[in-house]
Amino acid sequence: MPPIPASMARPPPLGELPPGYTPPARSAAPQILAGSLQAPLWLRAYFQGLLFSLGCGIQRHCGKVLFLGLLAFGALALGLRVAIIETDLERLWVEAGSRVSQELQYTKEKLGEEAAYTSQMLIQTPRQEGENVLTPEALGLHLQAALTASKVQVSLYGKSWDLNKICYKSGVPLIENGMIERMIEKLFPCVILTPLDCFWEGAKLQGGSAYLPGRPDIQWTNLDPEQLLEELGPFASLEGFRELLDKAQVGQAYMGRPCLHPDDLHCPSSAPNHHSRQAPNVAQELSGGCHGFSHKFMHWQEELLLGGMARDPQGQLLRAEALQSTFLLMSPRQLYEHFRGDYQTHDIGWSEEQASTVLQAWQRRFVQLAQEALPGNASQQIHAFSSTTLDDILHAFSEVSAARVVGGYLLMLAYACVTMLRWDCAQSQGAVGLAGVLLVALAVASGLGLCALLGITFNAATTQVLPFLALGIGVDDIFLLAHAFTEAPPGTPLQERTGECLQRTGTSVALTSINNMVAFFMAALVPIPALRAFSLQAAVVVGCNFAAVMLVFPAVLSLDLHRRHCQRLDVLCCFSSPCSARVIQILPQELGDRTVPVGIAHLTATVQAFAHCEASSQHVVTILPPQAHLVPPPSEPLASELFSPGGSTRDLLGQEEGTRQKAACKSLPCARWNLAHFARSQFAPLLLQSHTKLSCRFPQAMVLVLFGALLGLSLYGSTLVQDGLALTDVVPRGTKEHAFLSAQLRYFSLYEVALVTQGGFDYAHSQRALFDLHQRFSSLKAVLPPPATQAPRTWLHYYRNWLQGIQAAFDQDWASGRITRHSYRNGSEDGALAYKLLIQTGDAQEPLDFSQLTTKKLVDKDGLIPPELFYMGLTMWVSSDPLGLAASQANFYPPPPEWLHDKYDTTGENFRIPAAQPLEFAQFPFLLHGLQKTADFVETIEGARAACAEAGQAGVRAYPSGSPFLFWEQYLGLRRCFLLAVCILLVCTFLVCALLLLNPWAASLIVLVLAVMTVELFGIMGFLGIKLSAIPVVILVASVGIGVEFTVHVALGFLTSQGSRNLRAARALEHTLAPVTDGAVSTLLGLLMLAGSNFDFIVRYFFVVLTVLTLLGLLHGLVLLPVLLSILGPPPEVVQMYKESPEVLSPPAAQGGGLRWGVAPTLPQSFARVTTSMTVAFRPPPLPGAYIHPASEEPTWSPAATPAANGSSNLSSRGPCPAT
Repeated sequence: MPPIPASMARPPPLGELPPGYTPPARSAAPQILAGSLQAPLWLRAYFQGLLFSLGCGIQRHCGKVLFLGLLAFGALALGLRVAIIETDLERLWVEAGSRVSQELQYTKEKLGEEAAYTSQMLIQTPRQEGENVLTPEALGLHLQAALTASKVQVSLYGKSWDLNKICYKSGVPLIENGMIERMIEKLFPCVILTPLDCFWEGAKLQGGSAYLPGRPDIQWTNLDPEQLLEELGPFASLEGFRELLDKAQVGQAYMGRPCLHPDDLHCPSSAPNHHSRQAPNVAQELSGGCHGFSHKFMHWQEELLLGGMARDPQGQLLRAEALQSTFLLMSPRQLYEHFRGDYQTHDIGWSEEQASTVLQAWQRRFVQLAQEALPGNASQQIHAFSSTTLDDILHAFSEVSAARVVGGYLLMLAYACVTMLRWDCAQSQGAVGLAGVLLVALAVASGLGLCALLGITFNAATTQVLPFLALGIGVDDIFLLAHAFTEAPPGTPLQERTGECLQRTGTSVALTSINNMVAFFMAALVPIPALRAFSLQAAVVVGCNFAAVMLVFPAVLSLDLHRRHCQRLDVLCCFSSPCSARVIQILPQELGDRTVPVGIAHLTATVQAFAHCEASSQHVVTILPPQAHLVPPPSEPLASELFSPGGSTRDLLGQEEGTRQKAACKSLPCARWNLAHFARSQFAPLLLQSHTKLSCRFPQAMVLVLFGALLGLSLYGSTLVQDGLALTDVVPRGTKEHAFLSAQLRYFSLYEVALVTQGGFDYAHSQRALFDLHQRFSSLKAVLPPPATQAPRTWLHYYRNWLQGIQAAFDQDWASGRITRHSYRNGSEDGALAYKLLIQTGDAQEPLDFSQLTTKKLVDKDGLIPPELFYMGLTMWVSSDPLGLAASQANFYPPPPEWLHDKYDTTGENFRIPAAQPLEFAQFPFLLHGLQKTADFVETIEGARAACAEAGQAGVRAYPSGSPFLFWEQYLGLRRCFLLAVCILLVCTFLVCALLLLNPWAASLIVLVLAVMTVELFGIMGFLGIKLSAIPVVILVASVGIGVEFTVHVALGFLTSQGSRNLRAARALEHTLAPVTDGAVSTLLGLLMLAGSNFDFIVRYFFVVLTVLTLLGLLHGLVLLPVLLSILGPPPEVVQMYKESPEVLSPPAAQGGGLRWGVAPTLPQSFARVTTSMTVAFRPPPLPGAYIHPASEEPTWSPAATPAANGSSNLSSRGPCPAT
């Protein structure tokens, strides 16, 4: 046989494109381009030529490329040192640039970054489900827990910090008397919303105390404000302070309330049940709520204190299943400002960071002691929570689990190594698998480092999910290249193996990587900062994986090829291979115009040659035996077209050498089995070929029916998907934090919100519009109405009521003569305030007009404040009614100026009341309740927005503020955003596939399958109870790109094959089943580590959804798509044509063991293909695990007996003998 021409190993010119990703068939038969596909094939050939050149260049300089690639990726990975992990909920979940973001920014500009206070909560529930907690015993246990929590102290910076120092105190009045001011500062109570305030025991939670000579320490447990003022009256002028307490309806404070345990030795005699010693009726006392020390301004409604309430038909409270107490603390800035310049902190360099540290330490200790306050055998259980607890959860949620990351990558290393190991050391690629996984790990690290350098912040999704998801996706292409490299066409020159590999697989890798990047970029359309950052990071990581696979991994393959050529062991490449076997398969040669075999239209002649190494000459001698075997075609029609015997590069051919007594080495049958063999012999015939003559497409029809049923079921499941993401979904189940959140969601679904009014309009002339806005907002179903006996809790109502109060006092003093036109000193404090305000004109030239005392009212008959008095009266109210201002939670900006009223001022300066600046920020507080489902939140948000829009038509600029509007407003347009992103992505996927495949027909089928996958994944989410939030939306959008991994390889294999649709679909399955399956398994292994997360949220929303997506991709890519291609697939791009034989010669007699051909009288006059193949094998020693079989019964031969004259049948080649 003549040597193979060198031209056969070179890449073909563009005009001679091969029919697939394999090199061109070396045959005389011409390659005919089908129809109008010449331009697409030319373009693809050009692209493949570039890939071929790239691969050859990488192979020539593999060491340099590997070094530079690792250096570049390693340098980018160093960017992880500057990574910033974001845990702030507002920055993570509020859409940047949205109206909510703009409103939040406006609030922060006017009020600062922090809230006015932070909340620490205790919830008590019975261990016995449904048990009543409105009993003295249950309240006693609640007192025990609350008292333990209120006594918490922490030592930091050499100081002791207790609740009284750091709690939020509402409306501390300014008193001119220094002694009284210091005493009030120490005694003024913390704001604690607790059911214990209905009883005297509520005073025990207040830790303040003061000392006066001649009497015991003053505490709220023994403080009667009325009695104290009586005792201090002779020593100080406290008339203004007395009126302040009277207006606030302080009365006897806690001393006049019943004792929960009347047998307590400290129960005051003024308690209603002190003498009777009867336990109070807890339900009756708690009915209507409780009060703090001020009955007017500190009313705690039932819904704030009790959960699971039950009432009788008359509405009387009967029982409840939960109790709640809330402790309010100052914000870090407030605490810093409070102690700045104080003698207690002057020596520690007091800063806002230190204030924050103090608050966090106290809150952690508060939660710990509160949860341990009750014994384990108590009938009640305490759930404690603080704002720091939530921050700690988010920090833990965002931490990288080194153990899971290392475990996941070790598992992937083991899988890659095991699946690429072969008995034949020359074909084994275990080291390539290890290197590929490590390279992907480095690419993931470099991608994340690049994101850190670009300023993209990290979050929980980045640290908990992305390393595993990127690993699974990245390793897919590693498997694809490795499979293609081992299945290189026979006869490919050694120096062109890497170029051939990239030529065959580069288009697939580019398609999947580009689609993945486009998918994640489309997912960045989801307007949630955390998920936008996750999507951008995923896109960058996929891009780095693409670069590593296309540029660096081919260098690894080239180095491994050098290892195999040098006959070194896999993995342990320093050692020589004991099984240095090489299999060289020479391409089948088309017989062209030669005669057709007798009676056979398609057959292959296989000639096997055996070689051995001569120790004396150190050369390899290869000899062909003087015999041949004609191999008949298989019986299966599909297999006869698809799988002509050609020899596998993974099989070692065993044949007797020498005498019959010599043993030969033969591989185990299980060692020869692989996924390609399974696809060839079982899967493709089962899927694409009928087993009966009655229904030629029965398997395809069954597949379509089953997938149609799955689609229909998924469409039904999609109707079950609800919107929402509760905090209980994020917190790990079984923890104390999860128990608290579950109890809070069940019993106390309350949210503090505010209706914020902005600047840009005149408040003084818009009072009626402001009242109307408040009324519309109050009418929303979710707004908790105030008790019928209490006025609305807003600054405008408090301000108007205060003006009406001082007007009434003035009218009374005027009528009695205590106030006249020229004097107010004999009148009351309120009358004097009204006098000073009534004479104001608002005119800078003539600021005072005493005639207005009888002609003007501070509030007109329509309930409106005269505009000219509005801002001056606001200054007076803010300075004179601190408790009312604090209760209103107005948070004015700019804050009105301070003004001190001096009734006895004789200079006239006290007449000058500075007008407050026009308001740019004010708010009405509300409580929302009954919000359990996302639909409830959406309804409330829409109603609030509608109220604000209607007020805007009247000139009032307003917006709602609070956590429901920050975190739930995304659901107003989430589904619309999801559909838009998916539609855009499907269009982009079609364009990318059509551009790179150059076949819109095939691109349409791919997009159809991807759309079906997305719908089915969405429906399965409904059956699994997974709610739709921004996180599943990102996964659903990304599923389109990830699904390309499972579909494009099959479609590309179909396009580049020859024959009928069934044949091309079967060929595509044979070549893609193994890499696609390995890719799916690698993705599942990458996701497997997510199943071990402590957060149920990670397991449900990432592991489960992505696992379902992978399984759906595997089914649709390897089952549905081949069936669709076999039915609706595009025509082949290349058709191989054969000339008809003009005549068939009669065969001469067989002589000398040569091939003899004859005529088939019934042979049709059409083309037939006859191929011959030769396999040259070096016989290895027996392998571990192989078994020895007896010598064959075929006639023996020996090299010495072979006649040298058989020149056409014998081949002798010499080369250097490999070292052993």
